[in-house]
Amino acid sequence: MAAPNKGRRQTGAQGKPGRSLALILIAMVALVGGMFWSKQVTPRLGIDLAGGTSITLKAQSQPGKPNAINQKNMDTAVSIIERRVNGLGVSEAEVQTQGKDHIIVNIPKGTNEKQARQQVGTTAQLYFRPVVTVAAGTPTSTKPSATPSPKASSTAKDKTGSKATPSSTATPQGRAVTDALKAGPTPSASTPAAPQATPTPSAADTAAAAKLEKQFAALDCTTKAGRAKAGGDNVKPTDPTVACSDQGDAKYILGPAAVDGTDVDGAKAVIDQQRGQWIVQMDFTGKGSKKFQTITSKLSQQQSPQNQFAIALDGQVVSAPAVSSTLSGSAEISGSFTQQSAQDLANVLSYGALPLSFKEETVTTVTAALGGEQLQAGLIAGAIGLALVIVYLIAYYRGLAFIAILSLLVSAILTYTLMALLGKGIGFALNLPAVCGAIVAIGITADSFIVYFERIRDEIREGRTLRPAVERAWPRARRTILVSDFVSFLAAAVLYIVTVGKVQGFAFTLGLTTLLDVAVVFLFTKPVMTLLARKKFFASGHPWSGLDPKRLGAKPPLRRSRSTVSASVSSSASTDSKEA
Repeated sequence: MAAPNKGRRQTGAQGKPGRSLALILIAMVALVGGMFWSKQVTPRLGIDLAGGTSITLKAQSQPGKPNAINQKNMDTAVSIIERRVNGLGVSEAEVQTQGKDHIIVNIPKGTNEKQARQQVGTTAQLYFRPVVTVAAGTPTSTKPSATPSPKASSTAKDKTGSKATPSSTATPQGRAVTDALKAGPTPSASTPAAPQATPTPSAADTAAAAKLEKQFAALDCTTKAGRAKAGGDNVKPTDPTVACSDQGDAKYILGPAAVDGTDVDGAKAVIDQQRGQWIVQMDFTGKGSKKFQTITSKLSQQQSPQNQFAIALDGQVVSAPAVSSTLSGSAEISGSFTQQSAQDLANVLSYGALPLSFKEETVTTVTAALGGEQLQAGLIAGAIGLALVIVYLIAYYRGLAFIAILSLLVSAILTYTLMALLGKGIGFALNLPAVCGAIVAIGITADSFIVYFERIRDEIREGRTLRPAVERAWPRARRTILVSDFVSFLAAAVLYIVTVGKVQGFAFTLGLTTLLDVAVVFLFTKPVMTLLARKKFFASGHPWSGLDPKRLGAKPPLRRSRSTVSASVSSSASTDSKEA
């Protein structure tokens, strides 16, 4: 009695293939609906297919660092530029070295191309410098005025809540500039006097201060040419310098750099829930935290604008918050930020510290004409390959080819919708190698069907009828399919990890389609095969079903063979008893 119960349980399990089909149908509807809901009905294209902008950057020699342009620093710069561009949501941006001192950046069309180009062009050093003097961005014929800049209205605070409020005291005179040549801002009147006398500035310091003040007075930050003159590449971090705000509405005299960009561990733009304003939160490394604590301790004792520190990038001040207390490892920058400006500043703070400075040498527009021709050739090759696969399936598997074609169609729908959604979600962009990966996947998917079909045929050759053959063949075929797909996925994963650029597109697509192959075979091909095995066309072994026992050279049915053996055994026993 146990055997029939077991058979009924198997039949019950086989009788619910609709659940798997319903599951994959729901997934397909959800993906297609999500694609139209997100208004991303086509995959995003890479620069080779959609065109875009190609930027050539040349590394510049730095004062006091004759050997700075080396392979290690170039590789570091490539990594930082790539992370900075990708931090803007630009996908498929290619950043690679060319020769000893050039970096090529390819930005696909249809992404944040303009903003990415601005970020890529901003490739020099990042420094935190104390503010000595600030004035409006126009040239002045006299000493700097006391008018604070719009950027000076920013404040900085640590996570304890301490923050600065700009004061309106007078701007320091020439003596402050002289002191900046030596050690940054001078103590305010409230600072206790040192026991020793203040050293008298040397003639060289006085002359340098006069030159800096003259340069500051003549500086015109309202023009692009004027901003280019401020804070040039030849300025050392240990020297004071003049700088413009990034908007050109203010100009500064800045003291020696107290903290550099490599001391910033990370930054992010967030909304201050209490004030409803965008702020930038930043964290320092252990070494940077000590430097930041030292400089803010000094600045908190100064009067405005010498209680400000400027965040200077490429000689331009992107923010100049004031400080009223000593800050430690974490700080916030607040001011008149929009969401975009806060995110840009956070991106600069996170990825802006390059080991080299760069000059934008060439900017060219890449057309999609060549890539379009290659794509057309690739699609034609893929169509020919798909047609040959279908012809082979029809000629060899006949009716089973219908199941294989339906499975390929389901796999194509899932692949297309996922590529479209991933373009919106994670910035995946389809390039020529990715198209090649999708074409290769046709063979992988067809191979899984063939493995299953051949297992079913083997069972029929053993003399079983179709329905038990379908179920008995599945466990053996399943193991083979899983092992084969695991090897393909492992190869794709390794290729994705060890390669860069366009080859990663091939690896990503190959891995994605391999996972989809498993889902399609388990949730669609097997349930459909179970349902069709109940149809007379397949169950009766029609010559065009691809499962004709005669064409497959099947043995006599197992049950008939066992009955014949049992009958012969019974007759032999009966004969023996009569003889006895």
